[in-house]
Amino acid sequence: MSAGLLVYLFRDVDLRAIAAGLAETRWSFLAVSVALNLLALWTRARRWFYLFPPGSRPTHLFNAVMIGYAGNNVLPLRAGEVLRAYVVARHGPRLWTAVATIVVERVLDGLAVAFILAYLLLTISLPRELWWAAIVFVGLDLGLIAVLTVMATAPAVARHVVRLLVGRHPAVARKIRETLDTFNEGLEGARTLAHLGPILGWSTASWFLWAVSAWAGFKAANLSLPLSAAWAVLGFVGLGVSLPSSPGFAGIIQAAVVLALALYGVPRAEALGFSILLHAAQFVPVTLWGLALLVVEQVSLTQATRAHPPPPDSV
Repeated sequence: MSAGLLVYLFRDVDLRAIAAGLAETRWSFLAVSVALNLLALWTRARRWFYLFPPGSRPTHLFNAVMIGYAGNNVLPLRAGEVLRAYVVARHGPRLWTAVATIVVERVLDGLAVAFILAYLLLTISLPRELWWAAIVFVGLDLGLIAVLTVMATAPAVARHVVRLLVGRHPAVARKIRETLDTFNEGLEGARTLAHLGPILGWSTASWFLWAVSAWAGFKAANLSLPLSAAWAVLGFVGLGVSLPSSPGFAGIIQAAVVLALALYGVPRAEALGFSILLHAAQFVPVTLWGLALLVVEQVSLTQATRAHPPPPDSV
């Protein structure tokens, strides 16, 4: 899908025009965009803290977030999510508890994207195919929220469903029940009332910072667009990255940006130039920082595949 989108997007575009536009990049605004993106990732680490059960006191969350995003940029199948769960599990919480918090985090992000898409549906005339894609995305996200709600509020129902599905295989059923119990522990933070305010606050901060980061990217690319266009970019990118793609979401991000900016009358060549600039500003610093933190955290891919990660070596 990534390769097909890149071929489709670039086949009829004047590459010299894109190169000329990139040569006129305003680097001061690009630096601001990079800084705001990194700050947004820090706020996500702060939010992640409140998704863990009360009293668990997880550490190294920012390092784990950076390693996870770097992993998603260079490894297939979103393997960065496994890496960041593993990094946190080495310092206290159980692996499946960390995985559960990541699932909750993704559902929250999906809900944020759903709100952005709903705003676009109400304020901008979207093409019909995009309208239906937005509706399907919102429906899937609401379905995941419903499943997590049942697991969090009625774990007995989840166990009963397991018995119905795999009751004839006691060993499998026992393993699934143990996983569900640990997973349910990871939902404790999200259903703790004292955590709801910080979760909402840090979520809002991260998405706002990302929007302003994209707007600073507009300035770097010499595009005069309102902040609403940045929200459109976030919504379309959020919708796009839910699709299968290569590591780093090459092609997906370019297509999402072109579609979003087409709503504001931006020609394809200019939109592609901006997408390359924005993608590089997010990809390169995060990947380099995350890979450096792999060394700091003494993490290897071999260790990350183990079901029960060992504690970190003492320094």
